[in-house]
Amino acid sequence: MKVLIFSLFIAICFKFSYSQVLPNYLTEEEKLKLPLKFTNVNKSFTTPPSGSVRNPAEWEEMQAILIAWEGYSDFLTEIVRYAVDECQVYIYCTNQTTVSNYLTSSGVDVTNVHYIIQNLNSVWIRDYGPNNIYSNDVGDLSFVDWIYNRPRPQDDASPAAIASLLSIPLYETTQAPTDLVNTGGNFMSDGFGTAFAEKLILTENDASNPYGVTTKSEAEIDDIFNQWMGINRYIKIDELPYDGIHHIDMHMKLLDEETLLIGEFPQGISDGPQIEANINYIQSNFLSVFGTPYKIVRIPMPPSSSGAYPDESYYRTYTNSLIINKTVLVPTYYEEYDTTALRIYREAMSGYRVIGIDANAIIPASGTIHCTTHEIGVINPLLISHQNLPDTYETVNPYYAEAKIMHSSGINTAKLYYRTDTTQAYQTVDMTEVNALENLWGGFIPAKPANTTIYYYIEANANSGKSQIRPMTAPTGYFKFHILNSTNSNLLTRNEFNFNVNSSNENIEINIISETQQTFEIQIIDILGNTIYKKNYQVNAGRNTFISNANNISYGIYIVTAKNEKSSSSKKIVIN
Repeated sequence: MKVLIFSLFIAICFKFSYSQVLPNYLTEEEKLKLPLKFTNVNKSFTTPPSGSVRNPAEWEEMQAILIAWEGYSDFLTEIVRYAVDECQVYIYCTNQTTVSNYLTSSGVDVTNVHYIIQNLNSVWIRDYGPNNIYSNDVGDLSFVDWIYNRPRPQDDASPAAIASLLSIPLYETTQAPTDLVNTGGNFMSDGFGTAFAEKLILTENDASNPYGVTTKSEAEIDDIFNQWMGINRYIKIDELPYDGIHHIDMHMKLLDEETLLIGEFPQGISDGPQIEANINYIQSNFLSVFGTPYKIVRIPMPPSSSGAYPDESYYRTYTNSLIINKTVLVPTYYEEYDTTALRIYREAMSGYRVIGIDANAIIPASGTIHCTTHEIGVINPLLISHQNLPDTYETVNPYYAEAKIMHSSGINTAKLYYRTDTTQAYQTVDMTEVNALENLWGGFIPAKPANTTIYYYIEANANSGKSQIRPMTAPTGYFKFHILNSTNSNLLTRNEFNFNVNSSNENIEINIISETQQTFEIQIIDILGNTIYKKNYQVNAGRNTFISNANNISYGIYIVTAKNEKSSSSKKIVIN
């Protein structure tokens, strides 16, 4: 009997230990368990959502994060410590008392912590957790659950628990021909229909896939993401040779709609050459949702303390971070590199609280903060999307700022707040709905003299009474741009231009100063968003002047936009 009891004890301990230490990659034992055997869970849909859907970006407002308490307790405790200031935290665990006592004894406020009592296989909830979608951009919240690319059935079935707890519909890609294998660490979205991934998504669903799912072409995969997630442009980059799990979040992160944070190795080292090739591919073939090139922010990929990089060491990374409302949690390793990484985040993300969390204990398993968390979107989001105004030489005409603003109840008011000194109070300008069909609102910041910096943010109020700001960290955080001094620069860089408009009741005079010969599209839009004039002009290097007759234009306020291949600029005119 003692032998039997001891054997059971050892078996239980082995099972417990095994669940605690599963890495982010497939173990040799797990490879033998393939193909996957997936059993549909209850209360879910295996057909795509009806109507249009939108997958929100990570920097949008979130109500909660999910965590699986499966090992790495000290590391997870630090994530919870800071996340509870921003949102609710739902923890999958087998014993609420044990986890609660652990957090409390570590000084963590557990007021916003909730527990889901359920066995899981591993800590890597980013890869198997549910994905947010909204109907009609800002409508009802639902979840989409892919087939997890690991033979870990408890992990794979776990989205049903949070969906049931929060009464959120769950859609599952488990039935042919849309039985899709995917992993959350290899997916990131800009919130407006563009997603990025390594080409792992293709190999895990092709004819050679080890998961037993139906074969799919790239076009068929794109169609699934369009139907289920609202992704209409799926950018796939080549896999990195030294990143064994081929998850894009190990070396790249979207910070906003047009900014890519990308890990950087020393020249020629480890995955550095492939990352550079991928950057070139993106910049040569794709523009942001604003129609402009992606901004690239580089952040070092730290070596081990001995100086070894991922071809000989663990895949230490700073891009595997979590943006949760006004806080960014960043994995850290040792001070020499950490200081630089945290500074880069703070400079790129105005006003955010940037917190470093020691990831040395977990990185050997090929993942850190992003891999061990998953965000849950808010109910009834108020969406504000705005492209930071570029630096300009304009000192006469006001600066037009436009934003896409949406809420299910409609937008009541929107305002611009601006100042030229961070010690001053913000001044306010009303924004007007300029295009109801596109949910665009616009407003004008008064012209300022050269060598001025303008700091600004946007606030919107929905008819329901909900309010939101962008950046979410305002007024501490802000957008900003500089009024440049043209006398200090004889030439503009390629694709930059200086654009001015003068108007009267007879003529509209458009002046463009360009460094190179190029083509511009000129548009005149009325206050309702209707295009009343649109024409392409060939512009020569230097000053160019175009005059349009205003006699056939009704009195009122108009927006004149000049757009070249890389950027655009807009000015307000008044015809009276």
